[in-house]
Amino acid sequence: MAASERNAFIIGTGSYLPEKVLTNADLEKMVDTSDEWITTRTGIKERRIAAPQEPTSLLASRAAQSALKDAGIGAEKIEMIIVGTFTGDMPMPATACLVQKNIGAPRAAAFDISAACSGFVYGLSVARSFVVSGSYDCILVIACEKLSSVTDWTDRDTCVLFGDGAGAAVVSSEGQGPRIIGDYLAADGSIYELLFMPGGGSLHPCSHDSVDQKLHFVKMLGSKVFKYAINSMVEAASTLIERHGLSAEDIRMLVPHQANMRIITEVGRHLGIPEERIHINVQKYGNMSAATTAVGMDEAIRSNDFTPGDKILVVAFGGGFTWGAVLLEW
Repeated sequence: MAASERNAFIIGTGSYLPEKVLTNADLEKMVDTSDEWITTRTGIKERRIAAPQEPTSLLASRAAQSALKDAGIGAEKIEMIIVGTFTGDMPMPATACLVQKNIGAPRAAAFDISAACSGFVYGLSVARSFVVSGSYDCILVIACEKLSSVTDWTDRDTCVLFGDGAGAAVVSSEGQGPRIIGDYLAADGSIYELLFMPGGGSLHPCSHDSVDQKLHFVKMLGSKVFKYAINSMVEAASTLIERHGLSAEDIRMLVPHQANMRIITEVGRHLGIPEERIHINVQKYGNMSAATTAVGMDEAIRSNDFTPGDKILVVAFGGGFTWGAVLLEW
């Protein structure tokens, strides 16, 4: 098949959520907060927390196996593994390499993408390009985070937000499933200090001082991030809608990054997409960074009766800042 004739289909999706549930009532015992305060400001009621023996690579591998089962293929068919995460098991090797080992995919190239909460959207865009170009036929895209490992559990402004989880999708040149018909990626590094994790790299390597200063935890200026998150996701979604000659009425399901219920509501309002056509799970899982859109897309595809021609729009915003969207057609 000529590259110009190739398409990229999502032939299988999967997700994995750790068993442990951390409720708002539990957090009331840990920091100065309340269920009412958390719910009113975020919409979050509970989140999942991975066990100490569950590293990010294990969460990713379980989501990958779920997606492979859904696609009806074995891991030996996978030619590339792309993992979106900033909480990998270690700086080197890439978490994708550990997933390759875990699932038994000896043919697969493997690398990570560090785009924070936009990691899954970035990964789908990269996978689509490789498949449509003819370079690869079958790619596994995973988004996974163990945010509990980089959360300051004494900071009530951030510890109430985050959860752990993983989602995955198999992107193929052939098969049954929604087709990726468009993507849009963007970034603005000039305002990275509104949402970042300063420690652990070459700027602030691990030391007694960096640990004492809590540099290895996520830092966020929530009130400023709020505005940027809304505007950026609206921009990404609107760009794809307009680029493909569509309107809000043509979007059967919007799957947004699940950072905050108020952000989700405002994005829907600006786009003109009512809440009944927005997939929302923030109340159950909190903000799982890159995994939110991956898990959300898996849930949306499994729980809805889509018909040929239906459009699904996945949109995300994350630290960096990064943002983007992917448009699917059933």
